[in-house]
Amino acid sequence: MPIRKFPLVKGEIYHIFSKSIAGFEIFRGNSEYQRIKSLLKYYKISQPPLKFSAFMEIKDKEKFCQRHLTTKGNLVDIIAYCFMPTHIHLALRQLKENGISIFMKNILDSYGRYFNIKTKRKGPLWESKFQNVLVETDEQLLHLTRYIHLNPVTAYSVDKPEDWEFSSYKEFLGEIEDKERICNYSEVLDIEPQSYKEFVHSQIDYQRELAEIKELFLD
Repeated sequence: MPIRKFPLVKGEIYHIFSKSIAGFEIFRGNSEYQRIKSLLKYYKISQPPLKFSAFMEIKDKEKFCQRHLTTKGNLVDIIAYCFMPTHIHLALRQLKENGISIFMKNILDSYGRYFNIKTKRKGPLWESKFQNVLVETDEQLLHLTRYIHLNPVTAYSVDKPEDWEFSSYKEFLGEIEDKERICNYSEVLDIEPQSYKEFVHSQIDYQRELAEIKELFLD
């Protein structure tokens, strides 16, 4: 993996963006979206004892996680996410040195292998280097989460962000069971679901007006 000119810093929050080569559609159905979500949940753990493919063969995954993963600590906190057919957006807080780089390498490599085997495809799936932008203020972070959650609306995939099943928006609205949640934003954002919904919906027709944080818009 290429060395970054500006290393990612422990404790800081970043907008992370990775896209497929040449706009290739890499998420084409529910099983593929669920796969990348599961990878995020698994590989945020520091030093997981198994590859994800081996973990998927375990019958009692909950018991395994309780026994082997609860004391490992996390590489990152996942603040927000959105999966689109050709790319992914993440807001991540780095908890360990090189945590984001390790995390991203694990999920992108693992999903690439899975997709290539499933589709009998060969060669790289992702552009070689994920993009990152430092989030400097709480206000930027709040606007970034809105930008991430509005991606499907901006792309005209859905009319409302709650109609897109493959983002963290419903976690922010409190509509996801605890066992299904993968985000941890309570330490950095004070979210009241109804107010946040109004905040997001207020910009459905005005995503371009978020120019004050355009440096966070990586795609």
